[in-house]
Amino acid sequence: MIKEFLTERGEPGFHLVAGDASYVFSVVHGFLIHHYCGPKVSDDDVEYLMVQVHHDSTVPHPADVAEDWFSCDILPFECPGNGTGDYRPSAVSVSLAEAENAFSGTTATEVRYVSHEIVKGKPKLDLQPAVYADDDEADTLIVTCKDPATEVTFLFYYTVMKELSVICRRLVIKNQTKTKQPLDVLRAYSACIDFANIEPQAELLHLWGTWGRERYIERTPLMHGSLSVSSTRGASSHHHNPFAAIVTKDTTEESGMAIGISLVYSGNFDITCDMDPFGMTRLMAGINPIDFKWRLEYGESFVTPEVVIGISNEGLGKMSRTYHKLYRTHLCRGEWRDKERPILVNNWEATYFDFTDEKLLEIAKTAAECGIEMFVMDDGWFGTRNSSDCSMGDWWVNEDKLKCGLPKLVEQINDMGLKFGIWFEPEAISPGSQLITEHPDWVMQIDGRAKSLGRNQYILDMTREDVRDYLFDVMADTLSTANIEYIKWDFNRNLTEAGSSILPACRRQEVFHRYVLGLYELLDRLTTAFPHVLLEGCSSGGGRFDPAMLYYSPQFWTSDDTDAIERLDIQMGTSMVYPASTMSCHVSASPNHQTERVTSFKTRGDVAMGGAFGYELDLTLLSDEDKAMIKKQVADYHKYYRLVNHGDMYRLILPTDTVNGKCGKCAAWMYVAEDKSEALATFVVIRTSIHPVYFLKLRGLDPNAVYVDEATGKEYHGDTLMNAGLNLTKEYKDGESAVIHLIRK
Repeated sequence: MIKEFLTERGEPGFHLVAGDASYVFSVVHGFLIHHYCGPKVSDDDVEYLMVQVHHDSTVPHPADVAEDWFSCDILPFECPGNGTGDYRPSAVSVSLAEAENAFSGTTATEVRYVSHEIVKGKPKLDLQPAVYADDDEADTLIVTCKDPATEVTFLFYYTVMKELSVICRRLVIKNQTKTKQPLDVLRAYSACIDFANIEPQAELLHLWGTWGRERYIERTPLMHGSLSVSSTRGASSHHHNPFAAIVTKDTTEESGMAIGISLVYSGNFDITCDMDPFGMTRLMAGINPIDFKWRLEYGESFVTPEVVIGISNEGLGKMSRTYHKLYRTHLCRGEWRDKERPILVNNWEATYFDFTDEKLLEIAKTAAECGIEMFVMDDGWFGTRNSSDCSMGDWWVNEDKLKCGLPKLVEQINDMGLKFGIWFEPEAISPGSQLITEHPDWVMQIDGRAKSLGRNQYILDMTREDVRDYLFDVMADTLSTANIEYIKWDFNRNLTEAGSSILPACRRQEVFHRYVLGLYELLDRLTTAFPHVLLEGCSSGGGRFDPAMLYYSPQFWTSDDTDAIERLDIQMGTSMVYPASTMSCHVSASPNHQTERVTSFKTRGDVAMGGAFGYELDLTLLSDEDKAMIKKQVADYHKYYRLVNHGDMYRLILPTDTVNGKCGKCAAWMYVAEDKSEALATFVVIRTSIHPVYFLKLRGLDPNAVYVDEATGKEYHGDTLMNAGLNLTKEYKDGESAVIHLIRK
């Protein structure tokens, strides 16, 4: 719901009510001034929250505003401009280009209110992924502003989800300048929230990592100055996820404030949190301004990626569950959004590059006997690919390996009752490949500068339409030759020497963003042409696990680290924003190939059951006992599928928590059906100790209902399970686990 009101000065104000949250701002002397973001409030005009005090001469105010308390340097803005009195980080900065003009080459930018309108639903974001909503699910406020000096136009979109505590924001910059000369966009953040009354000792929560150790949770106290998480790698990256949240020091999973900001973007991004000397805290998210400049000819527009603001006054858990429901039902698309995903086995950790069609058929035969539903052929099936240093871009079948050919291999695997999937890394090209010999200009490069290698390969220039046409054609040809029902889309190196031979000098800093737009265009084209194919994203594991990719691929390879104990941190951190249905989780070999840790087959399965489930090992080497365990896991996956993938998730114990005194380390989480009719809790002991004591308090149950433990038949009231908990004390070994299924009586 969007409520309009007039302030005491007669200027327009807006109260955005999303679920049980409020977001309030108004026009003050022509500027968009932020007043409140948090739990729902009843009053509309809360402009009294704006601090109005006299400041010294170091704090300027606009020439046309008489009150000396009105300073651009201390007030909370919806979109702070650059170089006109606000010395904090700016959200927008534009510069008139080329023709001589009083404003040419200057970056000062002012944003003044002109008009607004409210529309039902959510206007589609062209060329970029975004949250979608029907007319009865959302309302959108569109505020038009201009720079009075240059007449550059700014359109601010605020979409309010009616049932969820979520507000989606984006910015459109239009070149409608009176001089009609080209315009350079230098900074274009998608959203800014200025908190005037931030809680003392508030913290910034974000998700950091590296390859094989993605999305670890970190909380850092705010400071006077700037904190930033960002990427300049051409991808959202393993190192920082495009998400952060402002939380109070005492915010826990179930209590306290959490205001999340999640950027729907797969390229260079920046999330900056800046606190000024007066305690004003500015949180901004958008395209990273480093190596970014976008030329707009007269009449053209630039559209920023979308930011999703999630607001909770019931802790991190409520914020996460809000994001989970939104992204699962209003970002993921297509028939695989709600359809039960097949259990797959991938041959990568079973064979790496060393396989033949006979070996693949042996693994597939064992998979079918165990009840697995899909076989996925990974890297090494094309060109002359026997190692990582050749053949990228040469997407034709390596018949030295697949002597029967791809159609026959797929047919034989289908005859076993299995679906068939295949691996691609479309954006990569190898030195010495036939493709690079024929099209050396297709490589992303800067003329006169040596090209860096990563994983023995270069990157294709995805800004080029002919490159995208080639990739679509070779992938479509492969998909059309056989009954292929799944693609694993990989991306194993980041961008270097980011240049394009088809762009003029004035547009060369557009490459990073144009690359991402080209990627989206190809993904959209492929998923439209092959809507029945399940697309799984991958980037050396979770290096591009971001909301934008989920728009095309409803599940993503969470990490190349398949160790079950390592995955506890990775999957817990990922769940801060992303639903279980999007996390691809596999049972791998023991000892694990990354850590050499030995973990039981049961625990590996219990941990992998927390997402899109599958296997990543040579099934032909397993014992009869392990094969029997696979059959049980397959049955459990189908039994609990809807509960895990559509239920509400609760993080009970993080791997970093200290619980029950000093009784070792453990982790626990649970899923609760939306109607609270059943729940599934998983408990894993990471490191045991002498005489451990383990109590597990559950969450999310109906306190007045009676629940039956399916395994023991014991009955508990919901309030007992949540307040007193379960006694799970026994002599666990390191890496052992327990799963409790509760059914409402």
